[in-house]
Amino acid sequence: MNNRKRKVADTALKLFIEKGIQQTSIQEIIDKANISKGTFYNYFSSKSDCIADILEFLRYDASQQRIAVQIGKDTGDRDVFIEQIVIIMRLNQERNLQPLFEAILSSNEADLKKLVMQHRLYEMEWISNRFIEILGDEVREHVFEATILFFGMMHHMLFTLKITNTTYSLEHVVDTLLSYIEMIVPKMMMNESVLIPLSAIDLLRTNANKKQVKIDDILSLADQLQQDYTFTEEQQDLFDAVMSELQRDRIRKIVLQPLLKPFQKSFEESPISSQAQTFTNLVWYFLRNMN
Repeated sequence: MNNRKRKVADTALKLFIEKGIQQTSIQEIIDKANISKGTFYNYFSSKSDCIADILEFLRYDASQQRIAVQIGKDTGDRDVFIEQIVIIMRLNQERNLQPLFEAILSSNEADLKKLVMQHRLYEMEWISNRFIEILGDEVREHVFEATILFFGMMHHMLFTLKITNTTYSLEHVVDTLLSYIEMIVPKMMMNESVLIPLSAIDLLRTNANKKQVKIDDILSLADQLQQDYTFTEEQQDLFDAVMSELQRDRIRKIVLQPLLKPFQKSFEESPISSQAQTFTNLVWYFLRNMN
Protein backbone atom coordinates (compact mmCIF):
# COMPACT_ATOMS: atom_id res chain seq x y z
CA MET A 1 0.00 0.00 0.00
CA ASN A 2 1.29 3.46 -0.96
CA ASN A 3 1.73 5.27 2.37
CA ARG A 4 1.96 8.73 0.75
CA LYS A 5 -1.25 8.14 -1.15
CA ARG A 6 -2.90 6.94 2.06
CA LYS A 7 -1.87 10.12 3.89
CA VAL A 8 -3.41 12.26 1.16
CA ALA A 9 -6.61 10.19 1.34
CA ASP A 10 -6.70 10.61 5.13
CA THR A 11 -6.28 14.37 4.73
CA ALA A 12 -9.10 14.47 2.20
CA LEU A 13 -11.36 12.45 4.51
CA LYS A 14 -10.84 14.93 7.37
CA LEU A 15 -11.71 17.83 5.08
CA PHE A 16 -14.80 16.03 3.73
CA ILE A 17 -16.04 15.44 7.29
CA GLU A 18 -15.26 19.00 8.45
CA LYS A 19 -16.58 20.91 5.43
CA GLY A 20 -18.62 18.48 3.35
CA ILE A 21 -17.65 16.85 0.08
CA GLN A 22 -19.14 19.46 -2.23
CA GLN A 23 -17.67 22.30 -0.17
CA THR A 24 -14.15 20.81 -0.29
CA SER A 25 -12.18 21.57 -3.42
CA ILE A 26 -9.34 19.51 -4.82
CA GLN A 27 -7.10 22.54 -4.35
CA GLU A 28 -7.87 22.56 -0.63
CA ILE A 29 -6.88 18.90 -0.38
CA ILE A 30 -3.65 19.67 -2.26
CA ASP A 31 -2.85 22.60 0.05
CA LYS A 32 -3.69 20.72 3.25
CA ALA A 33 -1.72 17.65 2.21
CA ASN A 34 1.18 19.84 1.06
CA ILE A 35 1.49 18.16 -2.34
CA SER A 36 1.50 19.35 -5.93
CA LYS A 37 -1.49 19.17 -8.24
CA GLY A 38 0.41 16.66 -10.35
CA THR A 39 0.91 14.40 -7.33
CA PHE A 40 -2.81 14.48 -6.53
CA TYR A 41 -3.78 13.53 -10.07
CA ASN A 42 -1.11 10.86 -10.09
CA TYR A 43 -2.93 9.29 -7.14
CA PHE A 44 -6.57 10.08 -8.04
CA SER A 45 -8.29 10.91 -11.30
CA SER A 46 -11.04 12.91 -9.54
CA LYS A 47 -12.64 13.68 -6.18
CA SER A 48 -14.90 10.63 -6.61
CA ASP A 49 -11.86 8.47 -7.27
CA CYS A 50 -10.34 9.83 -4.06
CA ILE A 51 -13.49 8.86 -2.12
CA ALA A 52 -13.40 5.39 -3.68
CA ASP A 53 -9.87 4.91 -2.37
CA ILE A 54 -10.83 6.29 1.05
CA LEU A 55 -13.54 3.64 1.33
CA GLU A 56 -11.11 0.98 0.15
CA PHE A 57 -8.61 2.03 2.83
CA LEU A 58 -11.37 1.88 5.46
CA ARG A 59 -12.28 -1.64 4.38
CA TYR A 60 -8.62 -2.62 4.48
CA ASP A 61 -8.23 -1.29 8.03
CA ALA A 62 -11.35 -3.12 9.22
CA SER A 63 -10.33 -6.31 7.43
CA GLN A 64 -6.85 -6.37 8.96
CA GLN A 65 -8.19 -5.81 12.47
CA ARG A 66 -10.93 -8.40 12.07
CA ILE A 67 -8.45 -10.97 10.79
CA ALA A 68 -6.13 -10.30 13.73
CA VAL A 69 -8.99 -10.95 16.16
CA GLN A 70 -9.92 -14.25 14.50
CA ILE A 71 -6.47 -15.82 14.12
CA GLY A 72 -6.32 -19.18 15.89
CA LYS A 73 -9.97 -19.03 17.00
CA ASP A 74 -13.11 -20.91 15.98
CA THR A 75 -14.99 -19.15 13.17
CA GLY A 76 -18.23 -20.08 14.95
CA ASP A 77 -17.26 -18.29 18.17
CA ARG A 78 -19.91 -15.57 18.65
CA ASP A 79 -17.63 -13.61 21.03
CA VAL A 80 -15.11 -13.24 18.21
CA PHE A 81 -17.89 -12.00 15.93
CA ILE A 82 -19.02 -9.46 18.53
CA GLU A 83 -15.47 -8.15 18.84
CA GLN A 84 -15.19 -7.87 15.06
CA ILE A 85 -18.45 -5.89 14.80
CA VAL A 86 -17.30 -3.58 17.58
CA ILE A 87 -14.11 -2.93 15.59
CA ILE A 88 -16.18 -1.69 12.62
CA MET A 89 -18.36 0.47 14.83
CA ARG A 90 -15.40 2.04 16.61
CA LEU A 91 -13.63 2.78 13.34
CA ASN A 92 -16.76 4.47 12.01
CA GLN A 93 -17.19 6.47 15.22
CA GLU A 94 -13.53 7.53 15.40
CA ARG A 95 -13.65 8.85 11.86
CA ASN A 96 -17.19 10.25 12.19
CA LEU A 97 -18.20 8.44 9.02
CA GLN A 98 -21.95 8.06 9.58
CA PRO A 99 -22.82 11.75 8.93
CA LEU A 100 -20.61 11.66 5.83
CA PHE A 101 -22.36 8.55 4.47
CA GLU A 102 -25.81 9.99 5.20
CA ALA A 103 -24.92 13.24 3.46
CA ILE A 104 -23.79 11.34 0.37
CA LEU A 105 -26.89 9.11 0.28
CA SER A 106 -29.20 12.13 0.52
CA SER A 107 -27.32 14.02 -2.21
CA ASN A 108 -27.86 14.04 -5.96
CA GLU A 109 -24.38 12.63 -6.61
CA ALA A 110 -25.17 9.28 -8.22
CA ASP A 111 -21.54 8.16 -8.45
CA LEU A 112 -20.85 8.92 -4.80
CA LYS A 113 -24.07 7.22 -3.70
CA LYS A 114 -22.99 4.16 -5.66
CA LEU A 115 -19.65 4.09 -3.83
CA VAL A 116 -21.33 4.19 -0.41
CA MET A 117 -23.80 1.48 -1.46
CA GLN A 118 -20.90 -0.68 -2.60
CA HIS A 119 -19.14 -0.09 0.72
CA ARG A 120 -22.24 -1.00 2.72
CA LEU A 121 -22.97 -4.04 0.59
CA TYR A 122 -19.41 -5.26 1.19
CA GLU A 123 -19.96 -5.02 4.95
CA MET A 124 -23.37 -6.72 4.72
CA GLU A 125 -21.92 -9.57 2.68
CA TRP A 126 -19.20 -10.03 5.30
CA ILE A 127 -21.74 -10.09 8.15
CA SER A 128 -23.95 -12.51 6.19
CA ASN A 129 -21.05 -14.92 5.78
CA ARG A 130 -20.16 -14.63 9.47
CA PHE A 131 -23.81 -15.33 10.44
CA ILE A 132 -23.65 -18.55 8.41
CA GLU A 133 -20.44 -19.55 10.21
CA ILE A 134 -22.02 -18.84 13.61
CA LEU A 135 -25.63 -19.99 13.08
CA GLY A 136 -25.05 -22.78 10.56
CA ASP A 137 -25.47 -23.28 6.83
CA GLU A 138 -29.21 -23.92 7.22
CA VAL A 139 -29.79 -20.17 7.70
CA ARG A 140 -28.32 -19.31 4.29
CA GLU A 141 -31.68 -18.63 2.61
CA HIS A 142 -32.60 -16.09 5.32
CA VAL A 143 -29.19 -14.70 6.18
CA PHE A 144 -29.21 -11.53 4.07
CA GLU A 145 -32.56 -10.48 5.46
CA ALA A 146 -31.26 -11.18 8.97
CA THR A 147 -28.25 -9.00 8.18
CA ILE A 148 -30.51 -6.12 7.14
CA LEU A 149 -32.44 -6.47 10.41
CA PHE A 150 -29.17 -6.50 12.36
CA PHE A 151 -27.90 -3.39 10.54
CA GLY A 152 -31.18 -1.55 11.12
CA MET A 153 -31.36 -2.44 14.79
CA MET A 154 -27.77 -1.31 15.36
CA HIS A 155 -28.26 1.99 13.57
CA HIS A 156 -31.45 2.98 15.38
CA MET A 157 -30.38 1.62 18.76
CA LEU A 158 -27.13 3.62 18.73
CA PHE A 159 -28.99 6.71 17.52
CA THR A 160 -31.51 6.43 20.36
CA LEU A 161 -28.85 5.74 22.98
CA LYS A 162 -26.90 8.77 21.80
CA ILE A 163 -29.73 11.30 21.76
CA THR A 164 -30.95 10.14 25.19
CA ASN A 165 -27.43 10.35 26.66
CA THR A 166 -27.71 6.74 27.81
CA THR A 167 -24.52 5.07 29.01
CA TYR A 168 -23.74 1.90 27.06
CA SER A 169 -20.92 -0.31 25.87
CA LEU A 170 -20.68 -1.31 22.23
CA GLU A 171 -19.96 -4.91 23.24
CA HIS A 172 -23.22 -5.11 25.21
CA VAL A 173 -25.23 -3.54 22.39
CA VAL A 174 -23.86 -5.96 19.78
CA ASP A 175 -24.25 -8.97 22.10
CA THR A 176 -27.87 -8.08 22.83
CA LEU A 177 -28.80 -7.43 19.20
CA LEU A 178 -27.10 -10.65 18.11
CA SER A 179 -29.19 -12.54 20.68
CA TYR A 180 -32.31 -11.02 19.08
CA ILE A 181 -31.20 -12.22 15.65
CA GLU A 182 -30.58 -15.69 17.09
CA MET A 183 -34.23 -15.75 18.20
CA ILE A 184 -35.64 -14.24 15.01
CA VAL A 185 -33.89 -16.45 12.44
CA PRO A 186 -35.47 -19.74 13.64
CA LYS A 187 -38.89 -18.08 13.33
CA MET A 188 -38.03 -16.99 9.78
CA MET A 189 -37.00 -20.54 8.94
CA MET A 190 -40.12 -22.03 10.52
CA ASN A 191 -42.37 -19.71 8.49
CA GLU A 192 -40.45 -20.62 5.30
CA SER A 193 -40.95 -17.12 3.98
CA VAL A 194 -38.83 -14.03 3.43
CA LEU A 195 -39.66 -10.38 2.88
CA ILE A 196 -36.72 -9.93 0.52
CA PRO A 197 -36.44 -12.71 -2.10
CA LEU A 198 -33.07 -13.82 -3.46
CA SER A 199 -33.92 -12.20 -6.79
CA ALA A 200 -34.25 -8.79 -5.10
CA ILE A 201 -30.91 -9.30 -3.40
CA ASP A 202 -29.37 -10.14 -6.77
CA LEU A 203 -30.80 -6.89 -8.14
CA LEU A 204 -29.37 -4.98 -5.18
CA ARG A 205 -25.95 -6.44 -5.89
CA THR A 206 -26.29 -5.58 -9.57
CA ASN A 207 -27.25 -1.98 -8.78
CA ALA A 208 -24.55 -1.53 -6.14
CA ASN A 209 -21.82 -3.03 -8.28
CA LYS A 210 -22.99 -1.08 -11.31
CA LYS A 211 -22.87 -4.14 -13.50
CA GLN A 212 -24.13 -3.42 -16.96
CA VAL A 213 -26.85 -5.93 -17.81
CA LYS A 214 -26.34 -7.16 -21.36
CA ILE A 215 -28.83 -8.86 -23.62
CA ASP A 216 -26.56 -11.92 -23.72
CA ASP A 217 -26.90 -12.25 -19.92
CA ILE A 218 -30.68 -12.27 -20.25
CA LEU A 219 -30.69 -14.75 -23.13
CA SER A 220 -28.36 -17.07 -21.23
CA LEU A 221 -30.67 -17.04 -18.19
CA ALA A 222 -33.66 -17.62 -20.48
CA ASP A 223 -32.00 -20.76 -21.88
CA GLN A 224 -31.33 -21.95 -18.33
CA LEU A 225 -35.00 -21.47 -17.38
CA GLN A 226 -36.12 -23.64 -20.25
CA GLN A 227 -33.61 -26.36 -19.35
CA ASP A 228 -34.62 -26.40 -15.68
CA TYR A 229 -38.40 -26.50 -16.01
CA THR A 230 -41.24 -27.55 -18.31
CA PHE A 231 -43.45 -24.51 -18.82
CA THR A 232 -47.24 -24.53 -18.67
CA GLU A 233 -49.05 -23.28 -21.77
CA GLU A 234 -49.58 -19.85 -20.18
CA GLN A 235 -45.95 -19.59 -19.07
CA GLN A 236 -44.70 -20.63 -22.50
CA ASP A 237 -46.90 -18.08 -24.27
CA LEU A 238 -45.65 -15.27 -22.03
CA PHE A 239 -42.06 -16.47 -22.29
CA ASP A 240 -42.27 -16.59 -26.11
CA ALA A 241 -43.74 -13.08 -26.22
CA VAL A 242 -40.97 -11.70 -23.99
CA MET A 243 -38.22 -13.47 -25.95
CA SER A 244 -39.65 -12.41 -29.30
CA GLU A 245 -39.49 -8.77 -28.22
CA LEU A 246 -35.99 -9.11 -26.73
CA GLN A 247 -34.67 -10.49 -30.01
CA ARG A 248 -35.93 -7.61 -32.14
CA ASP A 249 -33.42 -5.18 -33.63
CA ARG A 250 -35.32 -2.40 -31.90
CA ILE A 251 -36.76 -3.52 -28.56
CA ARG A 252 -40.06 -1.79 -27.79
CA LYS A 253 -40.31 -0.91 -24.10
CA ILE A 254 -44.00 -0.09 -24.46
CA VAL A 255 -44.66 -3.67 -25.61
CA LEU A 256 -42.25 -5.54 -23.34
CA GLN A 257 -42.81 -3.84 -19.98
CA PRO A 258 -46.51 -4.85 -19.61
CA LEU A 259 -45.49 -8.51 -20.13
CA LEU A 260 -43.07 -8.65 -17.20
CA LYS A 261 -45.48 -8.63 -14.27
CA PRO A 262 -47.81 -11.38 -15.60
CA PHE A 263 -44.74 -13.40 -16.63
CA GLN A 264 -43.26 -13.27 -13.13
CA LYS A 265 -46.67 -13.90 -11.53
CA SER A 266 -47.24 -17.03 -13.63
CA PHE A 267 -44.23 -18.66 -11.94
CA GLU A 268 -45.12 -17.74 -8.35
CA GLU A 269 -46.07 -21.27 -7.30
CA SER A 270 -43.45 -23.03 -9.42
CA PRO A 271 -40.13 -24.53 -8.27
CA ILE A 272 -38.27 -21.90 -10.29
CA SER A 273 -40.12 -18.83 -8.98
CA SER A 274 -36.88 -17.27 -7.73
CA GLN A 275 -35.09 -17.80 -11.06
CA ALA A 276 -38.10 -16.42 -12.95
CA GLN A 277 -38.12 -13.30 -10.79
CA THR A 278 -34.38 -12.86 -11.30
CA PHE A 279 -34.97 -13.07 -15.05
CA THR A 280 -37.79 -10.52 -14.80
CA ASN A 281 -35.62 -8.16 -12.75
CA LEU A 282 -32.77 -8.41 -15.26
CA VAL A 283 -35.11 -7.55 -18.14
CA TRP A 284 -36.57 -4.64 -16.18
CA TYR A 285 -33.09 -3.34 -15.30
CA PHE A 286 -31.95 -3.73 -18.93
CA LEU A 287 -34.96 -1.76 -20.18
CA ARG A 288 -34.45 0.96 -17.58
CA ASN A 289 -30.89 1.54 -18.79
CA MET A 290 -31.60 1.41 -22.53
CA ASN A 291 -30.71 4.54 -24.45
